[in-house]
Amino acid sequence: MWQKVMSTPHSVPRAVLATAFATFVAFMGIGVVDPLLPLIGREMGATPFQVEWLFTSYISVMAITMLISGYLATRLGSKRTLSLGLGLVVVFATASGLAPSIPVFAAIRGGWGLGNALFTSTALSIIVGVSSGGLIQAITLYEAALGLGIASGPLLGGALGAYSWRYPFFGTATLMAVGLIATLLSVQEPPNREGRRTLRQVVGALKDSRVATNALVALTYSYAFFTVLAYSPLTLKGLTTIQLGVTYFLWGVLVAVSSTLFAPRVARRFTPISALRGTLIALLIVFLALSLTRGDALLALVVITGFPCGVANALFTTLAISVSPFTRSVSSASYNLLRWAGAAVAPILSGLIAQTYGYNKPFLVAACLLGVGAIYISIRAKLLLEALSRNQGSLTNPKQSR
Repeated sequence: MWQKVMSTPHSVPRAVLATAFATFVAFMGIGVVDPLLPLIGREMGATPFQVEWLFTSYISVMAITMLISGYLATRLGSKRTLSLGLGLVVVFATASGLAPSIPVFAAIRGGWGLGNALFTSTALSIIVGVSSGGLIQAITLYEAALGLGIASGPLLGGALGAYSWRYPFFGTATLMAVGLIATLLSVQEPPNREGRRTLRQVVGALKDSRVATNALVALTYSYAFFTVLAYSPLTLKGLTTIQLGVTYFLWGVLVAVSSTLFAPRVARRFTPISALRGTLIALLIVFLALSLTRGDALLALVVITGFPCGVANALFTTLAISVSPFTRSVSSASYNLLRWAGAAVAPILSGLIAQTYGYNKPFLVAACLLGVGAIYISIRAKLLLEALSRNQGSLTNPKQSR
């Protein structure tokens, strides 16, 4: 079944490409902060714990907004919700470049997270909804845009941050405005619109053991993912802003390449649960190495984590939709609620652990959580495989799941 999904022929409609481009631009906003963290900390006199609030406030608001974003999308329409999200990002990205202090900056980043949540929860639904190919084609394109966006963000941040840490935010706002214009001109409402999604449906979906299992394992993985993305820049001592930008650009390229080229091959060769378990174990090994490494080797290991992260991203996103008995909209929101909860905790907790126990210890905590995730998905493998088998018809024909 999974092999059939992975080999679905595809063509890419214009609306899918336009939404993928907007996704690319939107996710630049996550990575643009990476190379700037040490610089912002120095100029604002902030500790690692304080600096990490720039990520935690952003992601926390994203996670909470996932509860209502689908409801807005079904009332306003996917295109309007998408456009509203991008518009808010333009406003708050500009405001970020004007922030006078860490507390104000963190609050502004929360507003940015609100806009990105409205966009993110709708973008995947649009891409899947108007895609003429299988589910995997749509998700592969979405993950490629996401990965390249996260990769390009640090490059933009490093290049413009060499002049001032404020410039990358103005640059991001400009690119967001381009993405907004492209969305308004090119994206149309999917032909088959989902029914209204309520908060009760989203929370209720987590009572389903299949949905909850995938989401809880994704939570442990997302914690590790954002330990790398949001915390590790503070551990790479002695690098300039540009060097940090290049480092996380290479990391993001590996995320994008592995999610689009390697993940489908892994899923064709193994069962999806085996593929995901193996990926989590591989990532766990790298995190253990990070917790024991110092100097230049630390930089190399940070970049290497991008490869298993890309594979895991693609597998988790596909499972979120394919094992769920609910609509795409409800499935995506429930999954993202727990996934982003793990992501929100990672930066601030990593900063606190680093200040208290040493800068390598956050990687050890992330490795332990990855181990918990690998064990749990192994225990629940039969349940998830049965769900995949039952849903194989809607996986190979996305129109059946609308």
